[in-house]
Amino acid sequence: MAGPVVDILMYHSISNRGGATSIAPAVFADQMAAIAEAGVPVISLDALVASRSGRGDLAPRSVILTFDDGFQDFADAAWPVMSKHGFRPIVYLPTAFIGRAEGWHGIAEPPRALMGWGTIRALARDGVDFGSHTVHHPNLTAMTGDEAEAELRRSRTEIEERIGTEVRHFAPPYGLSDEGMRIRISAHYRTSVGTRLGEVRSQDDLFDLPRLEMFYFTDPARWRAHLRGRGASYLALRRTLRAVKAKVASPWQGLGQGGA
Repeated sequence: MAGPVVDILMYHSISNRGGATSIAPAVFADQMAAIAEAGVPVISLDALVASRSGRGDLAPRSVILTFDDGFQDFADAAWPVMSKHGFRPIVYLPTAFIGRAEGWHGIAEPPRALMGWGTIRALARDGVDFGSHTVHHPNLTAMTGDEAEAELRRSRTEIEERIGTEVRHFAPPYGLSDEGMRIRISAHYRTSVGTRLGEVRSQDDLFDLPRLEMFYFTDPARWRAHLRGRGASYLALRRTLRAVKAKVASPWQGLGQGGA
């Protein structure tokens, strides 16, 4: 294996709601157990950043756990499992919806509840990291520069004021960003994750980091094979299928899947 590989896992809701943005709690627990059993270290995005500047070495394979949207079921179903294993995740928050139900394009029916600030502060004290997912969960690439700047700045400021810790990482809603937007993001954050399917290698842009959509790894054997470094052909197949789907989809079709 040439250089370290980092799998940034992408989750949204840990529930039995169904659909691509929900993972059943039992499946999630098995995915976490597989990581522990494989001995693959769970690291932070800060560790990834540090490795790029020679301030730390990475294992041959490691995992970063990310959750978009901040749903209440993160606190109820996901965090108890991860804390048992000693895993530290990051949750990306759309600040206008904290303590409310999701209210953006492509939402589930009925809408899912997001955590409130009290729950978020308690989780931060317990070791959960939080990043920005904008204020209103928009498609940033469809906004003016001033509008996008407001989304980037205001979300970071509010999270920092509410939980008292620095916000260093970002996830654009729907995974949508272009070169110009990534330049804007880099002025406020240290990393940005998207929905491009793949493993992180040393050459990947820190502001266009690929992730693994964990809906593709609900089969226990397939996930364990991936953790052993035997998942290249499956990832290649999934990328091909996604590319085909993207060619025939409307501009808004599928935005609720991957990066919602």
